[in-house]
Amino acid sequence: MTATIDCLTVRLAQTEDDVRAAQHLRYRVFVEELGATGPMVDHEAKIEADHYDPFVDHLLLIDENKTGHERVVGVYRLLRSDMADAAGGFYSRSEYDLTPLIASGRKLLELGRSCLAADYRGGQGMMLMWNALSDYVVEHGIEVLFGVASFHGTDIERLAPALSLLADRHMAPESLRVRSQVYQPMTLIDPAQIDRVAAMRDVPPLIKAYLKIGGFVGDGAFVDHAFNTTDVCLILDTERLNASQKALYDRGARR
Repeated sequence: MTATIDCLTVRLAQTEDDVRAAQHLRYRVFVEELGATGPMVDHEAKIEADHYDPFVDHLLLIDENKTGHERVVGVYRLLRSDMADAAGGFYSRSEYDLTPLIASGRKLLELGRSCLAADYRGGQGMMLMWNALSDYVVEHGIEVLFGVASFHGTDIERLAPALSLLADRHMAPESLRVRSQVYQPMTLIDPAQIDRVAAMRDVPPLIKAYLKIGGFVGDGAFVDHAFNTTDVCLILDTERLNASQKALYDRGARR
């Protein structure tokens, strides 16, 4: 799987050095920018790693004009149902009860550790990665995509309008509705009292992008103090995609 626009290329990691470059980018974004920590964070080597890394596919956005670890400027970590047993389960299980997804018997893909270097946010890179992801979904027959996505910070009062809006307008259907393990209610403001425009401005771009193509959120948020984030579980059912995104997957299937 390879896709290219100008100097940017998207492909799966092929070597240990590719994975190390992805972990360096994650360190710059999650640790240096967002203040995250964790048992396998290596401050001396500037690497953010965990025990899932050897079991997943790492989707990389590469700037061919750069060298060394700096060449990886975007990352998606992909964990399929058939990989999860070897990895000890899905990463999200530490935050959400995934029983509805697993019991569905459908082919699942967990998305995690997604990030872009600062200079590449809002440009063609993310679209290139999404196009490659759609090819991956078609290639592996994925039916449901899911994963945690984060608001920066753990101040629930500040996040209350955005969380309440997500709960009111974008709650997953019962059959796919995972629930936070350490339950933080998301319905914190009466829906009639929400300034919807202002609340949506506070929703991170990645979450907005999933909602735009028909994604849902699970029941309850998870406050992750180690990562200095408040997480929601995003769920995308390929059978429920809107028309434009369905066309994208159909194009992938014809390639």
